[in-house]
Amino acid sequence: MDKVIIRSYNELEKLIGHELGVSDYHQFTQEQINLFADATLDHQWIHVDKDRALKESPFGDTIAHGYLTLSILPHLWNQIVDVQNLKLQVNYGIEKFKFNQPVLVNSRVRLVARLNNAVNLRGVCKANIGVKLEVEGNKKPAYEGEIVFLYHFND
Repeated sequence: MDKVIIRSYNELEKLIGHELGVSDYHQFTQEQINLFADATLDHQWIHVDKDRALKESPFGDTIAHGYLTLSILPHLWNQIVDVQNLKLQVNYGIEKFKFNQPVLVNSRVRLVARLNNAVNLRGVCKANIGVKLEVEGNKKPAYEGEIVFLYHFND
């Protein structure tokens, strides 16, 4: 799939209300989960203790941290959209966000993105993007919500 290319606020505005695309799949490995646990100091057994998770977890295996699944969002977003002609991009917020189900180790996920709104705030574009993280083989997404970026275009 070709990326959506956006070079200005006017180009972005034309996409309001439209799905922007779907990323490639990403697989969460136990190694990635363990590295995230190390980086965040969150070593809860449900994420890092495979033997215990197999025996005691209601999910039957380890699961990715919810915030790990969220932190991969920029990587997946960049597979969908190429915003060009920028001075600066800022992560501004997360709104209406809900984790719907855990992501089991070795699951494959992909991001679906839709432009909900965009406004020009005196030369800075505030873009509200609806996101959904689909888990391969599941009807229910891992999460749904809205991310907000500020785009400072060159012109």
